[in-house]
Amino acid sequence: MGGLADLARALGGRARRNEPLAAYTSMRVGGPADLLVVCRTAEEVVRMVGMARAHQVPFLVLGSGTNVLVADAGVRGLVVINRAGRVRFGEDGTVWAEAGASMAALARDAARRGWAGLEWAAGLPGTVGGAVVGNAGAFGGDVASVLRTATVLEPDGTVEERPAEWFEFRYRGSRLKGAEGGRVVLAATFGLRPGDPEAMAARVAEVLRERRARQPSGATMGSTFKNPPGDYAGRLIEAAGLKGYRIGGAMVSEQHANFILNVGDATAAEVWALIQHVRAEVERRFGVRLELEVERVGEWGEEAGKKGSKGAEERWGSCGSV
Repeated sequence: MGGLADLARALGGRARRNEPLAAYTSMRVGGPADLLVVCRTAEEVVRMVGMARAHQVPFLVLGSGTNVLVADAGVRGLVVINRAGRVRFGEDGTVWAEAGASMAALARDAARRGWAGLEWAAGLPGTVGGAVVGNAGAFGGDVASVLRTATVLEPDGTVEERPAEWFEFRYRGSRLKGAEGGRVVLAATFGLRPGDPEAMAARVAEVLRERRARQPSGATMGSTFKNPPGDYAGRLIEAAGLKGYRIGGAMVSEQHANFILNVGDATAAEVWALIQHVRAEVERRFGVRLELEVERVGEWGEEAGKKGSKGAEERWGSCGSV
């Protein structure tokens, strides 16, 4: 991989070589990245992605590393960790945030300032960029209902401001989720409305209480499967008797069955084996094929070469993770 060697030389001390990705994912699993850089501004992200493209090296952009399962073999090419977190509130109820900003912190800050519309996200793990890509939502709200525009780095290196309708939002997805082309969300602008600070503070507290009561803490990717139409993935998994089911260090949460926990140095292979078992059992018992909400990335071997399972870095980049 002459391109990778050239890129490594060009990045110099900026890049970490063979950096384990477990520390950069909420599931705490994942093998090494050939090269890894941490970016603190959107401009840095643009520059790093541009360098990868110039050297013909595949890249993957990660935010907080939720909603992804990184292979034990790691990720080939360059991994960009997006820590760009600048936020600006306007007087008209708009809030602009870079893609690496915490979605939960943004929601709580907006509520404190008296701007309503993001309370549902007060406990949401992940970053703004990943939330846009996956149309993140909870407690009756979602990104599609509040996004006005988002700044997108295009495959040709241009930066475009895209209106909300351009993203073609759907349940837990958009035109960018799982898409080829290597577009990267750099920032987003949300349209909020004036609200009563006391009422919003109460709603934020309620959201946080409900999340703590309903969802497990610890090392997890977030919701593993999308809810099927008219039902809940967690209910089906629980009804299949799979709460607490374990393969190695990976276990179906006993608190909420749609969450898989790393309870003891789990490997990505164990997590994936558990996902496959859960999906097969639910389909066998109820005839429902659960659709993944999480995305596998990295080098998964022959299995990953099948259609629909290649990692984002094999598609020349990802738009970020929730």
